[in-house]
Amino acid sequence: MKTRYNYDAIIIGSGHNGLITAAYLTRWGFKTIVFERRDTIGGAVCTEEMFGGFKLDVGGSAHFMIHHTPIVQELELYRYGLEYIPMEPFMSAPFPDGTVIKFHRDLDATCESIARVSARDADAYRKFIQEWQPLNKSVFESFLKPPTGLNIGKTFILSQLRKSSQKRNELLQNIMKSYGRLIDETFESEYVKAALAWWGAQSGPPPTDTASAEFIGWHSMIHLKGAARPRGGSGMLTQALRKFIEAHGGEVKPRAAIKRIEIADGKVRGVELDTGERYTGRAVISNAHVKVTFLQLLRNELSATLRSRIEKIHTGNGFGMVIRCAMNNLPKYTVNNSGDEILHGLQLLSPSVQYLTDSYADYLKGLPSEHPAAIGMTFSAIDSTLAPAGKHVLFVWGQYYPYKLRNGLTWESIRQKEAEKLLGVVDRFAPGTSDQLIDWYIQSPLDIEEKHAMPNANVMHVEMTLDQMFMFRPLPELSSYLTPFKGLFLSSAGMHPGGGIFGAAGYNCSHVVRRYLRKRFF
Repeated sequence: MKTRYNYDAIIIGSGHNGLITAAYLTRWGFKTIVFERRDTIGGAVCTEEMFGGFKLDVGGSAHFMIHHTPIVQELELYRYGLEYIPMEPFMSAPFPDGTVIKFHRDLDATCESIARVSARDADAYRKFIQEWQPLNKSVFESFLKPPTGLNIGKTFILSQLRKSSQKRNELLQNIMKSYGRLIDETFESEYVKAALAWWGAQSGPPPTDTASAEFIGWHSMIHLKGAARPRGGSGMLTQALRKFIEAHGGEVKPRAAIKRIEIADGKVRGVELDTGERYTGRAVISNAHVKVTFLQLLRNELSATLRSRIEKIHTGNGFGMVIRCAMNNLPKYTVNNSGDEILHGLQLLSPSVQYLTDSYADYLKGLPSEHPAAIGMTFSAIDSTLAPAGKHVLFVWGQYYPYKLRNGLTWESIRQKEAEKLLGVVDRFAPGTSDQLIDWYIQSPLDIEEKHAMPNANVMHVEMTLDQMFMFRPLPELSSYLTPFKGLFLSSAGMHPGGGIFGAAGYNCSHVVRRYLRKRFF
């Protein structure tokens, strides 16, 4: 006799990966519901109104990766309020002496900017993009499939068939290098090196980590699709996904925290909310952090072996912090040959590779960086809907900031001082910026953990080191979005291919769940 279920699919958490899974399942006709513990939808891709009309992101802001997936087009999210504004140039690296390097989607325009610093590096950059782009086209194709050894093997083989054995070996050797070493060997200008090293660091590992070269190699793909921002804030992506789900008969419920995932005889039965309400489902998909899923929502169902394995997943000691500022005016960078276009994308604020290395060294000591590397984000320069008339928003992301501090320090006692220090980094490149501050929303590592239920405040969920990527993410036995419990699946940033506003984990998980739900149940 068949068991009767309330839903075909229950999704825990409304982060973009969870909503993408839900959107595809509703599109395919499955009865689906999404539960979100907060009163706002979107998880770490969410925009909230603060300080009298300022729209501030409370998580991820710049959209680079999702444009390399079919998600936005297949779901026709433009019909549900999503409008992307190109960021052009997508990032710029200003320096205290007035030099600026601008990175455009157009490769020629980028090389022209680099040539003002170093003609040799302009040629080296063009060659770098041309050499790494074919590999990364294949890598991105593999990102849209479960991470099996066969899929990963095909990625390298198919992208390299036309190359000589010497070229293949050179590329393989480069892949095994740290991105810091690869950059140092490829370019001569300290400014070019500083910009690319800081950009490579955005995935987490420092420039010295072995086999991290791909964190700068993937940069080659941005010249194909560019980067963009949703009009109205980063959260307009998740709002469009919510509207899609509801338009196709699905449900999205805020203020509905999950107490536990119910398991019987090794098979998922549904979920219990904090209120005591129970919902049954043929499949449950957790978009929550893998440690939250297993150690909290499944805490009474784990074997000692599985519990130990989950506990050993490396989340690292924090990642960064960010300030969200309501401003009278945007920074005025003292750079040459720029105009206002430097404000149209990200601003990479790290004057040298050594500066970045010193910042990381402080982090390793368990201390906030004395001189943090930062990224400025000035999206109101291209989107006037983010602030009241004549006003602006400024976001500043900084690395590296340990979640666990030493010497008796606590984030409650130092968050204000560290926020002031972070805004002071912008002042160094754009004097007088802090004088324009109206108010701000500070997100220290502790704030990030509490807001987004991210253990240790790692915005990638799980450290993106080689031993926790592809078929090892987050553990080999969980890497295909499956769990030891029949009918329970995983779709968070802790899954392949990783963090960022990508959506590939949710996309891949939806296809795995679809195959499961199409089976007959007795």
